[in-house]
Amino acid sequence: AQIETRGMAFTGPYHLVEAQEGRNFFSFYDFYDGPDSLGSAGYNAYVSRSKAKEANISSVVTEKKIDGIEGGKEEEFVYMSSAPTTAGPRDSVRLEGKTRFDRGLFILDVRHMPDGCGVWPAFWMTDEAAWPRNGEVDILEGVNGQTVSKTALHTSDQCDMYAHVPPWTKTGEWEWITGIPKTYTGEPDFHTSKAADNCWVMAQHQWANEGCTAVHDRNDTLGAPVNENGGGIYALEWDPENRYMKSWVFSPDIPVNLRDAINTAGSKDAAERVVPDPSSWGLPYAYFAIGEGTGCSADHFKNMRLVFNLAFCGNVSGNRFARECNALADKFDVKNDDGFSDPVLTCNAYIESNPETLEEAYWKIKGVYVYERELEKKKEHDDDQRS
Repeated sequence: AQIETRGMAFTGPYHLVEAQEGRNFFSFYDFYDGPDSLGSAGYNAYVSRSKAKEANISSVVTEKKIDGIEGGKEEEFVYMSSAPTTAGPRDSVRLEGKTRFDRGLFILDVRHMPDGCGVWPAFWMTDEAAWPRNGEVDILEGVNGQTVSKTALHTSDQCDMYAHVPPWTKTGEWEWITGIPKTYTGEPDFHTSKAADNCWVMAQHQWANEGCTAVHDRNDTLGAPVNENGGGIYALEWDPENRYMKSWVFSPDIPVNLRDAINTAGSKDAAERVVPDPSSWGLPYAYFAIGEGTGCSADHFKNMRLVFNLAFCGNVSGNRFARECNALADKFDVKNDDGFSDPVLTCNAYIESNPETLEEAYWKIKGVYVYERELEKKKEHDDDQRS
């Protein structure tokens, strides 16, 4: 049913709409069963829930806390990983959320994320059937052991951040691009560089499907450093009424309000739940201007669902394998039909060898928490209320 919003706006306090934890976690998702998409072309196949359980690559495990303060309190964690196959591509897991969103605050409490060469994990939002028209937001994504977090938006035309994001709104920077092939000669142009601040997947002077990509100012916000800290919190605030998206990573230090909101989200009594207040968390590392008066109308993002997946090699991790994992690339070097080293085939050969390092390629998740703002009467001077 349609919600009557005349004279109202989603600008009130946040309220919890989903607490994806423990034994109930998988009930919020469908398991995609099939090959990786052509766009990613990972060296893996995603399997059904029953096959994932049988292969022991998806489970919920009860563990005891050993911090002394909690006195052995039990906690439930979600584990997802992959398994080798005789055919070569690994069996893996891709979860697709059952709920569609048009706004919200999305919080991931992850205690370990997949990491390593040839490994490509992601936690993101999209509407695949209407891509890129309805947008894509990559909240957590990394390849080949990267340690710097990024948030990327991928959209249809006319979604540009240029001159709409003041530097004081965030701590991070835009990714910078150079080496784009020249139009007439095809030669890489290393004399020109620009910020990746145009979200259109076919934006000129950016790589195809680069999108607008914000980069964290710290180099310990993804992969191994976060895992060594016992995990971290990734938060995305998508607020079209207030005309922005913001993104944070917290590891190891977590704001008190955020920690309390997560710890009380599972309470059956709504009065006991702490309301998250992103304005108290400090500046985000990523800030995107969306909505009225910006260079990107709010309708570039709609009807999106959450996705978890774990891919291997493919169009990103594979193509960058020789550059980012050069010692392994030398060891597993595979030539193409023209006699040149092929980074994707080389990455595939490495994955097929089932190295012990792939034991680090697993998710351990405490929970995902989704909040939406309450409807309230529109203020007379909306522009003065937005920040």
